[in-house]
Amino acid sequence: MPESQVTISSRLGYEGHRIKVRSDHVRMSNGAESTVDVIEGPDAVTIVAIDDEQNVLLVRQYRYASDGYLYEVPDGLPAGPEESWEDCARRELEEETGMRAGRLIPLTYIYTTPGFTDETIHLFVATDLEVGEAVHDHDEFLEVIRIPFSEAIEMVKDGRVVDCKSVAILLYV
Repeated sequence: MPESQVTISSRLGYEGHRIKVRSDHVRMSNGAESTVDVIEGPDAVTIVAIDDEQNVLLVRQYRYASDGYLYEVPDGLPAGPEESWEDCARRELEEETGMRAGRLIPLTYIYTTPGFTDETIHLFVATDLEVGEAVHDHDEFLEVIRIPFSEAIEMVKDGRVVDCKSVAILLYV
């Protein structure tokens, strides 16, 4: 099992709107060499919003890459490098669900798919919810669903929630 890998060379293969794809030629600690493809993705936040009755807010939205509608917890990207993870979580929760977090608790972060991307997602729990104002991006078409937390867990178990970040944070909480 290699303890470290040293990059010998790196070649950018693609640069898109949100991602870059590169191929790195690496040498492992045992001397073996290999090529590793890496997707450089933007880091993000995801939020489990729980109201006073132990309901959770999910969003149902169409995801092009999965060619269908998914149930997810709210998530999003920082507005810029100066926006903190907490500020990003607060903003995204309100924009997507129309609710504000009275209390926001940072949990941890996760790598989405560490075999080929460096993307991380910072996990938060939002409580003491207050009504705010939903402001969807031009390419977001969301339906907000409020269900008991226990039902959200059942949705994970029976395959209605299959989005990785949503599965991870719901089971973490």
